[in-house]
Amino acid sequence: MITISLCMIVKNEEAVLKRCLDSVADLVDEIILVDTGSTDGTKSIAAQYTNQIFDFHWIDDFSAARNAAFSKATMDYILWLDADDVLETDDRIKFVTLKEDLDPTVDSVNMKYHLAFDEDGNVSFRARRNRLVKRTNNFQWIGAVHEYLEVWGNIMQSDIAITHKNLHHDSDRNLKIYEKRLAQGEEFSPRDLYYFANELLDHQMHERAAALYEKFLSEGKGWIEDNISSCGKLADCYHALGNHDQKLQAILRSFHYDSARAEFCCRLGYHFMELGNFNPAIFWYKLAARVGREENHQGFFNPAFSTWLPHLQLCVCYDRLGMHKLAYLHNEVARQYRPTDSKILQNQKYLEALLQEKNDRVNKS
Repeated sequence: MITISLCMIVKNEEAVLKRCLDSVADLVDEIILVDTGSTDGTKSIAAQYTNQIFDFHWIDDFSAARNAAFSKATMDYILWLDADDVLETDDRIKFVTLKEDLDPTVDSVNMKYHLAFDEDGNVSFRARRNRLVKRTNNFQWIGAVHEYLEVWGNIMQSDIAITHKNLHHDSDRNLKIYEKRLAQGEEFSPRDLYYFANELLDHQMHERAAALYEKFLSEGKGWIEDNISSCGKLADCYHALGNHDQKLQAILRSFHYDSARAEFCCRLGYHFMELGNFNPAIFWYKLAARVGREENHQGFFNPAFSTWLPHLQLCVCYDRLGMHKLAYLHNEVARQYRPTDSKILQNQKYLEALLQEKNDRVNKS
């Protein structure tokens, strides 16, 4: 059986650290925490689980801190988590099995990352991350902000999920780091351009964000998933700026990188709905629904775009066209995914009454 070092970087995480460590402490063989300047009770909480707590002078570089944590590991494999991550019960069980059975020729284990949930507890936003890596490979973190772990070799795809349960976030932290680097005249990598643009978009700086997305895409050096994501985010920028032609071009640009994905089919459907062109909208929403629930890529994935959302929009389109039976059928499909959704239940009530009224008129005639 392999041994595992848990490596984390923390700062002012007293609200979440215990929850995280409680979910994983008994699954690993050592815990290493690198503190980047906590002023709360983070260290005292950490001391209940490990004596390997190290101070790291913060230099606006997340990779430097993570690499420092990795350098302290001594076990066969390294697991990394953030303080607001946890392993839920089912995933803990799967993790035990993984630890007992893992082939030591595996260089990295790629796991699901559950980032958001709907009101019914279903995963609404997810990605994948290389979470467990062989220590002797000396894999390194790259990038000062939105860092990534560069891995290679024999990579195992696992169905274990790490669940993100964020309670707080310094919304300006990353943007300030990028602005400081820009002011210092640093040359940004393609990945930096993409994530800098994301920060600008999050802060509703749409013109600057659009310019960076355009620069990122025009250079043609980005990871395919970031390219595709940029097309959607660029469309959001142009929508906010009222430039609908550019928005449409940004959506269509995504097809340059891959076959039609559900998100962009839904985006096109909505574009035509806004114009009142319901037949082309129906075409794109039907295609979105046919894409399927699972998507075989490493980027962020929102299952809504291929499950309930296109059917809800098809309900609206068919209703506008006076095709109420089809509207009802698609609303029922959407209801299977979201049985308590107030809009879907309102549609059900409205359409059932409408169809009953039509049926009564037919019977009277």
